[in-house]
Amino acid sequence: MLKNIAIIGSGSWATALAKIFSESGIYISWLVRNRDQAEYIRLNKRNPRYLSYAELDLNFIRPTTSMEEAILHAQLIVLAVPSIYLKEIIQSINKDWIHNKAVAVSIKGIIPSSGSTPGLYIRKYFDLREPVLIIGGPCHAEEIGMKRNTYVTISGEDPVWVKKIADSISVPYIRTVTNNDPVGVEYVSILKNIIGIATGIASGLHYGENFQAVLTSNSMREVDSFLSCIHANRSVYDSVYFGDLLVTAYSGFSRNRTLGKLIGRGIHVSHALQAMEMVAEGYNASKELAPMLSDLNISLPVINSVYRILHQHANPFHEFKLLEQQLC
Repeated sequence: MLKNIAIIGSGSWATALAKIFSESGIYISWLVRNRDQAEYIRLNKRNPRYLSYAELDLNFIRPTTSMEEAILHAQLIVLAVPSIYLKEIIQSINKDWIHNKAVAVSIKGIIPSSGSTPGLYIRKYFDLREPVLIIGGPCHAEEIGMKRNTYVTISGEDPVWVKKIADSISVPYIRTVTNNDPVGVEYVSILKNIIGIATGIASGLHYGENFQAVLTSNSMREVDSFLSCIHANRSVYDSVYFGDLLVTAYSGFSRNRTLGKLIGRGIHVSHALQAMEMVAEGYNASKELAPMLSDLNISLPVINSVYRILHQHANPFHEFKLLEQQLC
């Protein structure tokens, strides 16, 4: 069983992870953004900016602003930062500090200018012998903060570590699922954000739920086609794949759906991004994945439409009128 872990990141999902692991009786060194945030957490048992309604158990959480201090005694290092910041974060980690420690990522995005998923990028950067573990699934931080029933998937190629993490989580509102397909889990977690933007645009354009259901089901087919081309080791009906896609496509907590709704209502992409309080990973993912997708001989009308709207200044109304003819 786990005794000590480090959580790197201080946003809403990192806060949710701190809540889960601390309530499971695991000691956490939590790397947060600055001293003011660390002091606020110590005094108030809450994160001041993210999930501030969720009380944290400070008997098991030690906020810090020192990377070395955070990971010094940890058995497991969990990175939970937006993908656009990951390069900067890991550059502050000395490779010697992570010797003989397991590394997990819980990041649903793609690394800018690399075309790489976070897990693959980190393994290559640190030249790790063991693949990076993935923590994912259909799990909005906001619902974890409210202690709503949630299924969290622990994915990795090392069954011992997968089981160790899964068995260490022991809170009544979290059920763990194990999985041996970290690459597939990461790619679906990236693609589903693009789909979330698509359903948000449809909502902003006042398409009804009937159309949005067709849009989502066609999007699932696109995800399945993509995975079949690059990676076959998965069952897309598991909750970590389609469950994650569905909650991103329909939930009011979805940042990507929110971004899409703003764009569908006629707000320019740049202004919609500025209006977002948190990172919508699908924006960068649609750009980073475009070269890979263009090389695949598969039909991806939904994903390609989102790319044209976000990065080629295509009109959302006209794009979705064209998309109507390609859905079935």
